[in-house]
Amino acid sequence: MGRILVEAMAKVNLGLDVLRKREDGYHEVRMIMQTVDLCDDLLFEKTEQAGIMIETDRQGVPTDERNLVYKAADLLMKKYGVQEGLRVKLKKRIPMAAGMAGGSTDAAAAFVAVNELFELGLDKRELMELAVQVGADVPYCILGGTALAEGIGEKLTGLPDAPECTLLIAKPDISVSTKFVYENLHADTLQKHPDIDGMLEAIYAEDLDGVVKRLGNVLENVTVKAYPVIEELKEWMRKNGAEDALMSGSGPTVFGIYKERKAAQRACELLRESGMAEQAEVAGLIEGNRISRL
Repeated sequence: MGRILVEAMAKVNLGLDVLRKREDGYHEVRMIMQTVDLCDDLLFEKTEQAGIMIETDRQGVPTDERNLVYKAADLLMKKYGVQEGLRVKLKKRIPMAAGMAGGSTDAAAAFVAVNELFELGLDKRELMELAVQVGADVPYCILGGTALAEGIGEKLTGLPDAPECTLLIAKPDISVSTKFVYENLHADTLQKHPDIDGMLEAIYAEDLDGVVKRLGNVLENVTVKAYPVIEELKEWMRKNGAEDALMSGSGPTVFGIYKERKAAQRACELLRESGMAEQAEVAGLIEGNRISRL
C-alpha cells in the first residue's frame, strides 16, 4: 500500500463560547463543532528518498515546515523513526483563513495517512493526543462529526449526529487573523453567551428548530465590528430562505441553515450572482474525513 487519498472535510461551529482567558494566554472555550462535506483533497505517497515534499494548486500555501501538513507528518515520522519519505499533493477547496479549519483538517489527514502508510498501528485516540501539538482544532478534525469541544478545543465529546439540514457557506473577499480576533476579545466583559447546554439538548432530541434557535458565536463581537460585510451576509441569507445564519470560528465565513437543499442551491446561485461573496458553496453535514487506499 503506497498511496492514500484523503478528502479532508471542513468544519463549522454551531455554537462557540469563550469562557475566560487562561494564565498561559490560551482561551477556555466551549464549542459545538460540525463536519461539513466541503473538502480539500490530499494524496499521500511513500517515497524511497527521505524527507517530506508538498505540492499544492493554491498560491500562497506554504510547502515547507510552515505548512500544518508538514508539521503533522514530520512529528509522526520522527517520533516513530520512519526512514522513508513522503510526497503530498494538496488540492485546496476549503477557503483559507476563513474559520473552517482548512489547515487543521489537512493536518488531521496527514496524521491519519502517515499512520496508515507506514503501518504505525496507532488508534484514533492516540492520534488525537499527538495532534494537539500541531493545533487545537486538529484533534477534532481527526474525530469528525458532531462534537462538544472544551478546554482550548482539545477536550472532545462525541455527540449524536446533528439534525439533518443543508448549509449555504459563503466567504467574503477578506481574510481574518484568528490571533487578531482573540487578542481583541474581552471574555470577562461579554454580556451574552450562546446556550450551549440548550443546543446539546436540541441535538439529542433531533430538534433542528431548537439548534437554529441557539446558534451563537461570541467571536462575532470582534470580527463583525471589524468587517461589517459578515453581518450583511447573515442578513442576506435570512432574507433568502435561511432559518438563520452564523459566522463560523473567527470568521469571516458565514453559513446559513436551510431545511431544503433546493432552497439552499437557489440561494447559492443568487449569492454568486450578487458578488457579495468570494466563494459560495452548498454543503451537507457529514461524519468525518473520507479515506481511500489506492
